[in-house]
Amino acid sequence: MGHCSWALINERERLYHDTEWGMPVHDARKMFEYLTLENLQCGLSWDLMLKKREVFRQCFDDFDYDIIAGYTEEDVQRILNTEGMLKSERKVRAVIHNAQCCRKVRDEFGSFCDYLLAFTEGKTILYRGHAQGRVPVSNGLSDRISKDLKKRGFKYIGTVTIYSHLQACGMINDHAEDCPCFHWINANCPTIQLEPEGEGKQMTPSGVPASFAFDDSRDTGK
Repeated sequence: MGHCSWALINERERLYHDTEWGMPVHDARKMFEYLTLENLQCGLSWDLMLKKREVFRQCFDDFDYDIIAGYTEEDVQRILNTEGMLKSERKVRAVIHNAQCCRKVRDEFGSFCDYLLAFTEGKTILYRGHAQGRVPVSNGLSDRISKDLKKRGFKYIGTVTIYSHLQACGMINDHAEDCPCFHWINANCPTIQLEPEGEGKQMTPSGVPASFAFDDSRDTGK
């Protein structure tokens, strides 16, 4: 199987690319996990997130946001004291806070997935030029979703973080044109082709997640 260039870094990246990145997500827990990984990644490498993913799952009850929303101060300290866990209390508290926000979104929209997918009418977007190498770190769609999530109280959800999430959860297909995953998604999932919108000057190489090419420490979304 061919790969986007970033997936050749190591076996973790290759497996993530081949089986997860860009594949449309319709499970609310998985959607929350993907968003949380983006939150935790801010200022760090994506490979580190994949390396520590099992630690995160252990700390956060396999990303069950109903359980996480009820965490206490004891849980915060438990997580921070877990071997291999990131030692950022701010990020840990943000995950708990976002879980509480997710429950409110579910109460209003039925599920966290339904809320997010409504922005694309349940389809995967193919932006003109992206598959050929013109991939931004954010755009008009990520701006709108970031703004709406901030309004709902979410943290660590700046527009670059959200764009990277949209790539990961399959709301945008930014695989390179010569990548088999690009063609599999287009053949098996509902898609829509759109013109680029609200894209800044900063671009990533084709098929590279936004979080790989941008210093997310500046993208806390506060």
